Amino acid sequence: MKLDSGHAMVVLSGGQDSTTCLGWALQTFGLVSCVTFDYGQRHRRELDAACEVVDFFAKQTGRFIEHDVVEISANAFAGTSPLTNNAEELETYANHDEMEAIIGDRVEKTFVPMRNAVFLMLAANRAVCAGAATLVTGVCQADNANYPDCRQSFVVSAERTINEALGIDLWTTSFDNPPFRISTPLMNLSKAESIMLARGLPHTYEALAYSHTAYDGSYPPTGKDHASVLRAHGFEQAGLPDPLVMRAVRDGLMPLPETSNYVESALAAGGYGPDWETQ
Repeated sequence: MKLDSGHAMVVLSGGQDSTTCLGWALQTFGLVSCVTFDYGQRHRRELDAACEVVDFFAKQTGRFIEHDVVEISANAFAGTSPLTNNAEELETYANHDEMEAIIGDRVEKTFVPMRNAVFLMLAANRAVCAGAATLVTGVCQADNANYPDCRQSFVVSAERTINEALGIDLWTTSFDNPPFRISTPLMNLSKAESIMLARGLPHTYEALAYSHTAYDGSYPPTGKDHASVLRAHGFEQAGLPDPLVMRAVRDGLMPLPETSNYVESALAAGGYGPDWETQ
């Protein structure tokens, strides 16, 4: 088993954070591949988004990006999360402040117990078999969902477990014999900070137009679930328009939002000039 420290595999959900991670990985590693999990989630739009994001980056960079979609049984994950249990309703919020007040210190109701643990172990299997020494994932402990499996302590523990399972002695690794690593470039970033990171990476901010975040699967992204509210608030804080929203406006599916990140100066900062509607 030979791992290549110049090869990374990105866990790509098709969402905003994993799309940003793919852009980051393409700037950091010479060889990048992706794995996406079809686990019977509430909607399939994010699976389509993952494929669209990979195609976009491949066309823009001229690089081949291998992308595997791995099927997990639709009833593999038990629990009451509305992401995997259609009998449960999504919790919605009027705005970001109300969301923070309601969630507080509790875990957001969309939490699927052990999902990220399963994903990391399966992704590690794919990465190791492909020769990738690094797994890149977009988990972020700064998001206010309080997911325990998005914390740095969990990732450190998972990384240690994977190396133990592979028989890799972390004390005897070298450049030619690297350990297996889990990289989390967004771990301590706010949503606004991750957006600014995407803005500074080649093609990444633009790729967000093909990402998908809404838990209800809707496009345009006008819902009020946790992920949609957090995304909208992040772009407003960053002072930049959301490329996914701009795409929906161009498609004639929604009006331009009235928040401050859609005024003329903010549009210009996002690369949307005076003729953006016809470009």
